[in-house]
Amino acid sequence: MEEEICCPKFNPTPWDRKLFEWKEKKFIKDRVGTFMYMPLNFGGVMKRLDEQVRSAQATIPSNLCLSDHTSKWNMDVYCAVDKDIPGANNITLSGKFLCKVYEGPFQDTGKWSEDFKAYATNEGVSIKKWFMWYTTCPKCAKKYGKNYVVIIAQVS
Repeated sequence: MEEEICCPKFNPTPWDRKLFEWKEKKFIKDRVGTFMYMPLNFGGVMKRLDEQVRSAQATIPSNLCLSDHTSKWNMDVYCAVDKDIPGANNITLSGKFLCKVYEGPFQDTGKWSEDFKAYATNEGVSIKKWFMWYTTCPKCAKKYGKNYVVIIAQVS
């Protein structure tokens, strides 16, 4: 019997080294508790967001869910949606967003962040705010043999 896979396989090509312009791109926002940046209730929050989306008969385009590590103790999560979701914290993001895909263990996040800063500088843009997109859960990353993480930054 094949093991269950809950996350779709991620294709890095459309996201690697790209600059997007978003105009009022729809998201729903929630908060995850963390301890020294490590998520504590990420799965529960994602399940709650997924249930809100499904009950509204909406979708999460590209399975896009951005994480904003606001402190060592919490992070905000933004899930892209194709319409407003009743009862959710609906927000929009607008502007230019630079993306780069990384692959490897989460412990490399510091290296990826430094590389991304250099990449943004080489692209001639300044980072205003940045997000991490953990494209699959740890179980699915192990099953697929790849742990892709995308850094997406709002730039000027």
